[in-house]
Amino acid sequence: MSMFRTPQVILFSEDVSRAAEFYTGLGFTETFRVPADGEPIHIDLALDGYKIGIASVASTRDDHGLDPVPRGQRAAVILWTDDTVGAYAELTANGAPALAAPHRWLDRLLIAWTADPDGNPIQIVQRWENVRRDP
Repeated sequence: MSMFRTPQVILFSEDVSRAAEFYTGLGFTETFRVPADGEPIHIDLALDGYKIGIASVASTRDDHGLDPVPRGQRAAVILWTDDTVGAYAELTANGAPALAAPHRWLDRLLIAWTADPDGNPIQIVQRWENVRRDP
């Protein structure tokens, strides 16, 4: 019997609103915000049963005594899609950095990598057998 439930990943950001706007642009829906008005220190977002939170670096330091790293490749958000090539093209055209172009991996997946505004890698992935190949 487990004592835990409802896991969630928290990403640290120096600009919570900017990070949340990026994820809502990917289809995530805001489910929680603190404070309700003004500049947020924490926003939770959900997509298809998966939940992430964006927490302010300053608030995490001031309120909890932690020392989060605000930038870089500390965690990755994985997003499954029906069109890795199209999703990667759209994200990079909208300014997301191109970390790795779509490529076949393990003969089972088509994967591409970009990043959110704080540098957290975003993996865009689909099953290889579902990749549309023009004749």
